[in-house]
Amino acid sequence: MHRTSSRLLVLLSLLQTHRDWSGEDLAERLGITSRTVRRDIDRLRELGYLITSVKGPAGGYRLDAGAHLPPMLFDDDQAVALAIALRTAATGTTVAEDAARALGTLRQVMPPRLRHRIDLLRITAVEPAAARDTPQVDTQVLVDLSRAIHTREELRFDYTPGPGTPADDTRRVQPHHLVTWRHRWYLVAWDLDRGDWRTFRVDRIRPRTPTGPRFAPRELPGGSVSAFVISRFRGNDGTTTDWPCQGEVVLRLPAADVAPFVLDGVVEELGPHHCRLTLGSWSWTGLAAVIGRFDTDVEVVGPPQLATAFADLAARYARAVRTTGPETGPPRRAAGRDPGNA
Repeated sequence: MHRTSSRLLVLLSLLQTHRDWSGEDLAERLGITSRTVRRDIDRLRELGYLITSVKGPAGGYRLDAGAHLPPMLFDDDQAVALAIALRTAATGTTVAEDAARALGTLRQVMPPRLRHRIDLLRITAVEPAAARDTPQVDTQVLVDLSRAIHTREELRFDYTPGPGTPADDTRRVQPHHLVTWRHRWYLVAWDLDRGDWRTFRVDRIRPRTPTGPRFAPRELPGGSVSAFVISRFRGNDGTTTDWPCQGEVVLRLPAADVAPFVLDGVVEELGPHHCRLTLGSWSWTGLAAVIGRFDTDVEVVGPPQLATAFADLAARYARAVRTTGPETGPPRRAAGRDPGNA
Protein backbone atom coordinates (compact mmCIF):
# COMPACT_ATOMS: atom_id res chain seq x y z
CA MET A 1 0.00 0.00 0.00
CA HIS A 2 1.26 3.48 -0.87
CA ARG A 3 2.22 5.86 1.92
CA THR A 4 -0.21 8.77 2.24
CA SER A 5 2.01 11.42 0.56
CA SER A 6 3.07 9.24 -2.37
CA ARG A 7 -0.48 7.89 -2.69
CA LEU A 8 -1.82 11.42 -3.12
CA LEU A 9 0.63 12.01 -5.96
CA VAL A 10 -0.43 8.78 -7.68
CA LEU A 11 -4.10 9.72 -7.20
CA LEU A 12 -3.49 13.16 -8.67
CA SER A 13 -1.65 11.64 -11.62
CA LEU A 14 -4.66 9.41 -12.35
CA LEU A 15 -7.11 12.32 -12.12
CA GLN A 16 -4.99 14.36 -14.55
CA THR A 17 -5.68 11.88 -17.38
CA HIS A 18 -8.86 13.88 -18.18
CA ARG A 19 -11.44 11.15 -17.59
CA ASP A 20 -14.03 10.27 -15.00
CA TRP A 21 -12.91 7.78 -12.37
CA SER A 22 -15.25 5.75 -10.23
CA GLY A 23 -14.41 5.41 -6.57
CA GLU A 24 -14.08 1.64 -6.97
CA ASP A 25 -11.62 1.96 -9.87
CA LEU A 26 -9.44 4.39 -7.91
CA ALA A 27 -9.53 2.15 -4.84
CA GLU A 28 -8.48 -0.85 -6.93
CA ARG A 29 -5.64 1.03 -8.66
CA LEU A 30 -4.30 2.37 -5.36
CA GLY A 31 -4.91 -0.75 -3.28
CA ILE A 32 -7.02 1.08 -0.70
CA THR A 33 -10.65 1.23 0.38
CA SER A 34 -13.30 3.51 -1.12
CA ARG A 35 -13.47 5.34 2.21
CA THR A 36 -9.74 6.12 1.99
CA VAL A 37 -10.24 7.37 -1.56
CA ARG A 38 -12.85 9.83 -0.30
CA ARG A 39 -10.46 11.09 2.40
CA ASP A 40 -7.63 11.50 -0.12
CA ILE A 41 -9.95 13.41 -2.48
CA ASP A 42 -10.78 15.78 0.38
CA ARG A 43 -7.05 16.33 1.04
CA LEU A 44 -6.48 17.25 -2.62
CA ARG A 45 -9.39 19.66 -2.48
CA GLU A 46 -7.82 21.34 0.54
CA LEU A 47 -4.64 21.83 -1.54
CA GLY A 48 -6.63 23.77 -4.14
CA TYR A 49 -7.61 21.12 -6.69
CA LEU A 50 -11.18 21.41 -7.97
CA ILE A 51 -12.41 17.82 -7.94
CA THR A 52 -16.11 17.37 -8.66
CA SER A 53 -18.19 14.35 -7.81
CA VAL A 54 -19.75 12.52 -10.76
CA LYS A 55 -23.22 11.08 -10.37
CA GLY A 56 -23.76 7.43 -11.21
CA PRO A 57 -24.41 3.98 -9.76
CA ALA A 58 -20.97 3.81 -8.14
CA GLY A 59 -20.23 7.52 -8.08
CA GLY A 60 -16.99 8.99 -9.34
CA TYR A 61 -14.62 11.94 -9.53
CA ARG A 62 -13.35 14.40 -12.15
CA LEU A 63 -10.53 16.97 -11.97
CA ASP A 64 -11.75 20.35 -13.28
CA ALA A 65 -10.11 23.73 -13.77
CA GLY A 66 -10.23 25.99 -10.72
CA ALA A 67 -10.08 29.73 -10.09
CA HIS A 68 -6.34 29.68 -9.35
CA LEU A 69 -3.35 27.57 -10.30
CA PRO A 70 -2.70 24.76 -7.79
CA PRO A 71 0.51 22.70 -7.59
CA MET A 72 0.86 20.50 -10.67
CA LEU A 73 2.40 17.09 -11.21
CA PHE A 74 4.41 16.15 -14.31
CA ASP A 75 6.15 12.91 -15.11
CA ASP A 76 9.71 13.01 -16.48
CA ASP A 77 8.76 13.02 -20.16
CA GLN A 78 6.11 15.72 -19.65
CA ALA A 79 8.58 17.95 -17.79
CA VAL A 80 11.21 17.65 -20.55
CA ALA A 81 8.59 18.25 -23.29
CA LEU A 82 7.36 21.35 -21.46
CA ALA A 83 10.89 22.71 -21.17
CA ILE A 84 11.50 22.17 -24.91
CA ALA A 85 8.24 23.90 -25.77
CA LEU A 86 9.09 26.89 -23.58
CA ARG A 87 12.48 27.23 -25.29
CA THR A 88 11.13 27.14 -28.83
CA ALA A 89 7.46 28.09 -29.07
CA ALA A 90 7.74 31.68 -27.87
CA THR A 91 10.76 32.71 -29.93
CA GLY A 92 10.17 36.07 -31.56
CA THR A 93 6.88 36.71 -29.75
CA THR A 94 5.84 39.13 -27.04
CA VAL A 95 5.70 36.30 -24.49
CA ALA A 96 9.33 35.24 -24.97
CA GLU A 97 10.42 36.85 -21.69
CA ASP A 98 7.55 35.20 -19.77
CA ALA A 99 8.46 31.84 -21.33
CA ALA A 100 12.08 32.26 -20.26
CA ARG A 101 11.00 33.02 -16.68
CA ALA A 102 8.65 30.02 -16.67
CA LEU A 103 11.49 27.80 -17.89
CA GLY A 104 13.71 29.11 -15.12
CA THR A 105 11.06 28.34 -12.52
CA LEU A 106 10.54 24.84 -13.91
CA ARG A 107 14.29 24.12 -14.03
CA GLN A 108 14.76 25.26 -10.43
CA VAL A 109 12.43 22.60 -9.04
CA MET A 110 13.55 19.81 -11.34
CA PRO A 111 15.51 16.89 -9.88
CA PRO A 112 19.18 16.81 -10.99
CA ARG A 113 18.64 14.01 -13.54
CA LEU A 114 16.02 16.04 -15.43
CA ARG A 115 17.93 19.31 -15.10
CA HIS A 116 20.92 17.58 -16.71
CA ARG A 117 18.75 16.41 -19.65
CA ILE A 118 17.45 19.95 -20.17
CA ASP A 119 20.92 21.52 -19.99
CA LEU A 120 22.18 19.12 -22.67
CA LEU A 121 19.65 20.52 -25.14
CA ARG A 122 21.04 23.24 -27.37
CA ILE A 123 18.09 24.49 -29.37
CA THR A 124 18.13 27.41 -31.76
CA ALA A 125 14.68 28.28 -33.05
CA VAL A 126 14.93 29.79 -36.54
CA GLU A 127 11.96 31.88 -37.62
CA PRO A 128 10.62 31.58 -41.18
CA ALA A 129 11.58 34.44 -43.49
CA ALA A 130 7.97 35.62 -43.59
CA ALA A 131 7.75 35.64 -39.79
CA ARG A 132 10.77 37.93 -39.46
CA ASP A 133 8.88 40.64 -41.35
CA THR A 134 5.72 40.16 -39.31
CA PRO A 135 5.01 42.83 -36.69
CA GLN A 136 4.57 41.56 -33.17
CA VAL A 137 1.14 41.66 -31.56
CA ASP A 138 0.65 42.51 -27.91
CA THR A 139 -0.75 39.44 -26.17
CA GLN A 140 -3.00 41.60 -23.97
CA VAL A 141 -4.56 43.17 -27.07
CA LEU A 142 -5.45 39.69 -28.36
CA VAL A 143 -7.00 38.86 -24.99
CA ASP A 144 -9.00 42.12 -24.92
CA LEU A 145 -10.30 41.60 -28.46
CA SER A 146 -11.19 37.97 -27.78
CA ARG A 147 -13.14 38.98 -24.68
CA ALA A 148 -15.13 41.61 -26.60
CA ILE A 149 -15.88 39.11 -29.38
CA HIS A 150 -17.13 36.41 -27.02
CA THR A 151 -19.23 38.81 -24.92
CA ARG A 152 -20.59 40.58 -28.05
CA GLU A 153 -19.71 44.06 -26.79
CA GLU A 154 -19.05 47.10 -28.96
CA LEU A 155 -15.44 48.20 -28.97
CA ARG A 156 -13.62 51.53 -29.30
CA PHE A 157 -9.96 51.65 -30.25
CA ASP A 158 -7.28 53.91 -31.70
CA TYR A 159 -6.14 52.69 -35.09
CA THR A 160 -3.09 53.62 -37.16
CA PRO A 161 -3.87 52.66 -40.78
CA GLY A 162 -0.25 52.37 -41.91
CA PRO A 163 3.00 54.14 -42.89
CA GLY A 164 2.61 57.82 -43.71
CA THR A 165 -0.47 58.22 -41.52
CA PRO A 166 0.86 58.94 -38.02
CA ALA A 167 -2.40 60.35 -36.66
CA ASP A 168 -4.50 57.75 -34.87
CA ASP A 169 -8.05 57.21 -36.08
CA THR A 170 -10.64 56.33 -33.41
CA ARG A 171 -12.99 53.54 -34.49
CA ARG A 172 -16.24 52.23 -33.06
CA VAL A 173 -16.93 48.66 -34.15
CA GLN A 174 -18.86 45.51 -33.41
CA PRO A 175 -16.10 42.84 -33.26
CA HIS A 176 -17.03 39.50 -34.81
CA HIS A 177 -13.93 37.42 -35.59
CA LEU A 178 -10.21 37.25 -34.80
CA VAL A 179 -8.27 35.61 -37.65
CA THR A 180 -4.78 35.22 -39.07
CA TRP A 181 -3.77 35.59 -42.71
CA ARG A 182 -0.20 35.20 -43.93
CA HIS A 183 1.21 35.37 -40.37
CA ARG A 184 -0.69 38.54 -39.45
CA TRP A 185 -3.59 38.90 -36.99
CA TYR A 186 -6.76 40.69 -38.15
CA LEU A 187 -9.98 41.76 -36.48
CA VAL A 188 -13.09 41.35 -38.65
CA ALA A 189 -15.67 43.85 -37.44
CA TRP A 190 -18.70 45.92 -38.43
CA ASP A 191 -17.62 49.58 -38.50
CA LEU A 192 -20.44 51.55 -36.86
CA ASP A 193 -19.37 54.93 -38.27
CA ARG A 194 -18.90 53.71 -41.85
CA GLY A 195 -21.78 51.23 -41.88
CA ASP A 196 -19.75 48.45 -43.49
CA TRP A 197 -17.52 45.46 -42.75
CA ARG A 198 -13.83 46.15 -42.19
CA THR A 199 -10.66 44.19 -41.42
CA PHE A 200 -8.16 45.78 -39.01
CA ARG A 201 -4.53 44.81 -38.42
CA VAL A 202 -4.34 43.87 -34.74
CA ASP A 203 -0.79 45.21 -34.36
CA ARG A 204 -2.18 48.68 -35.17
CA ILE A 205 -5.03 48.53 -32.65
CA ARG A 206 -4.97 50.12 -29.19
CA PRO A 207 -8.26 49.26 -27.44
CA ARG A 208 -10.00 51.79 -25.24
CA THR A 209 -11.98 51.00 -22.10
CA PRO A 210 -14.68 50.52 -21.14
CA THR A 211 -16.36 48.51 -23.87
CA GLY A 212 -19.74 49.54 -25.23
CA PRO A 213 -23.20 47.95 -25.14
CA ARG A 214 -23.93 44.41 -26.31
CA PHE A 215 -24.94 43.79 -29.92
CA ALA A 216 -26.65 41.11 -31.98
CA PRO A 217 -24.29 39.27 -34.38
CA ARG A 218 -24.57 40.18 -38.06
CA GLU A 219 -24.36 37.82 -41.03
CA LEU A 220 -20.95 38.05 -42.65
CA PRO A 221 -20.80 38.47 -46.47
CA GLY A 222 -19.67 35.35 -48.29
CA GLY A 223 -21.25 32.99 -45.78
CA SER A 224 -18.10 32.34 -43.71
CA VAL A 225 -15.24 34.28 -42.21
CA SER A 226 -12.69 32.46 -44.39
CA ALA A 227 -14.54 33.33 -47.62
CA PHE A 228 -14.83 36.95 -46.50
CA VAL A 229 -11.15 37.31 -45.58
CA ILE A 230 -9.91 35.58 -48.72
CA SER A 231 -12.11 37.82 -50.90
CA ARG A 232 -10.74 40.93 -49.19
CA PHE A 233 -7.07 39.99 -49.61
CA ARG A 234 -7.17 38.16 -52.93
CA GLY A 235 -4.38 39.43 -55.17
CA ASN A 236 -3.26 42.19 -52.77
CA ASP A 237 0.07 40.47 -52.08
CA GLY A 238 0.66 38.87 -55.47
CA THR A 239 -0.55 35.44 -54.40
CA THR A 240 -3.51 33.38 -55.51
CA THR A 241 -5.92 31.47 -53.34
CA ASP A 242 -7.76 29.70 -56.18
CA TRP A 243 -6.79 26.19 -55.09
CA PRO A 244 -8.69 23.41 -56.86
CA CYS A 245 -9.29 21.77 -53.46
CA GLN A 246 -10.18 23.87 -50.44
CA GLY A 247 -11.47 22.53 -47.12
CA GLU A 248 -12.33 23.59 -43.62
CA VAL A 249 -11.56 21.81 -40.32
CA VAL A 250 -11.64 22.50 -36.60
CA LEU A 251 -8.40 21.79 -34.72
CA ARG A 252 -8.11 21.25 -30.95
CA LEU A 253 -5.29 23.78 -30.74
CA PRO A 254 -5.14 27.51 -29.96
CA ALA A 255 -5.11 29.74 -33.04
CA ALA A 256 -1.76 31.16 -31.94
CA ASP A 257 -0.19 27.68 -32.14
CA VAL A 258 -1.52 27.02 -35.66
CA ALA A 259 -1.03 30.42 -37.32
CA PRO A 260 2.81 30.35 -37.57
CA PHE A 261 2.62 27.24 -39.78
CA VAL A 262 -0.12 28.46 -42.14
CA LEU A 263 0.74 30.76 -45.05
CA ASP A 264 -2.03 30.71 -47.67
CA GLY A 265 -4.89 29.93 -45.33
CA VAL A 266 -7.17 31.44 -42.73
CA VAL A 267 -7.02 30.58 -39.03
CA GLU A 268 -10.02 31.70 -36.99
CA GLU A 269 -10.00 31.73 -33.20
CA LEU A 270 -12.97 29.79 -31.79
CA GLY A 271 -11.84 29.72 -28.18
CA PRO A 272 -8.73 29.41 -26.03
CA HIS A 273 -8.17 25.77 -27.01
CA HIS A 274 -9.51 25.32 -30.56
CA CYS A 275 -9.63 27.11 -33.91
CA ARG A 276 -11.03 26.79 -37.43
CA LEU A 277 -8.57 26.32 -40.29
CA THR A 278 -9.43 26.95 -43.96
CA LEU A 279 -6.73 25.75 -46.33
CA GLY A 280 -6.25 24.80 -49.97
CA SER A 281 -4.12 22.37 -51.98
CA TRP A 282 -3.78 20.79 -55.42
CA SER A 283 -5.44 17.55 -54.28
CA TRP A 284 -7.73 16.38 -51.49
CA THR A 285 -5.20 13.79 -50.34
CA GLY A 286 -2.48 16.44 -50.22
CA LEU A 287 -4.74 18.75 -48.23
CA ALA A 288 -5.55 16.00 -45.70
CA ALA A 289 -1.84 15.21 -45.33
CA VAL A 290 -0.97 18.87 -44.69
CA ILE A 291 -3.67 19.19 -42.03
CA GLY A 292 -2.53 15.93 -40.45
CA ARG A 293 0.84 17.44 -39.54
CA PHE A 294 -0.84 19.18 -36.61
CA ASP A 295 -0.61 16.76 -33.71
CA THR A 296 -4.23 17.05 -32.54
CA ASP A 297 -7.77 15.82 -33.17
CA VAL A 298 -9.33 17.04 -36.43
CA GLU A 299 -13.01 17.70 -37.05
CA VAL A 300 -13.84 18.01 -40.76
CA VAL A 301 -16.34 20.78 -41.45
CA GLY A 302 -16.36 20.18 -45.18
CA PRO A 303 -16.55 19.38 -47.97
CA PRO A 304 -17.19 15.60 -48.07
CA GLN A 305 -14.20 15.07 -50.39
CA LEU A 306 -11.87 16.11 -47.57
CA ALA A 307 -13.41 13.59 -45.17
CA THR A 308 -13.00 10.90 -47.83
CA ALA A 309 -9.34 11.85 -48.26
CA PHE A 310 -8.75 11.44 -44.52
CA ALA A 311 -10.36 7.99 -44.68
CA ASP A 312 -8.17 7.02 -47.64
CA LEU A 313 -5.03 8.17 -45.83
CA ALA A 314 -6.05 6.28 -42.68
CA ALA A 315 -6.47 3.07 -44.68
CA ARG A 316 -3.15 3.64 -46.46
CA TYR A 317 -1.30 4.20 -43.19
CA ALA A 318 -2.95 1.14 -41.66
CA ARG A 319 -1.70 -0.99 -44.58
CA ALA A 320 1.78 0.47 -44.11
CA VAL A 321 1.76 -0.65 -40.46
CA ARG A 322 0.63 -4.16 -41.36
CA THR A 323 3.32 -4.58 -44.02
CA THR A 324 6.17 -3.39 -41.77
CA GLY A 325 8.50 -6.30 -41.07
CA PRO A 326 9.23 -7.21 -37.44
CA GLU A 327 12.95 -6.84 -38.03
CA THR A 328 12.66 -3.16 -38.87
CA GLY A 329 11.19 -2.13 -35.53
CA PRO A 330 9.49 1.16 -34.80
CA PRO A 331 11.16 4.38 -35.98
CA ARG A 332 13.10 6.37 -33.45
CA ARG A 333 11.09 9.23 -32.01
CA ALA A 334 12.52 12.72 -32.34
CA ALA A 335 13.24 14.73 -29.22
CA GLY A 336 10.65 17.37 -30.14
CA ARG A 337 7.72 17.67 -32.47
CA ASP A 338 7.33 20.53 -34.91
CA PRO A 339 3.91 20.63 -36.60
CA GLY A 340 5.50 22.48 -39.46
CA ASN A 341 7.91 19.65 -40.32
CA ALA A 342 5.66 16.59 -40.10
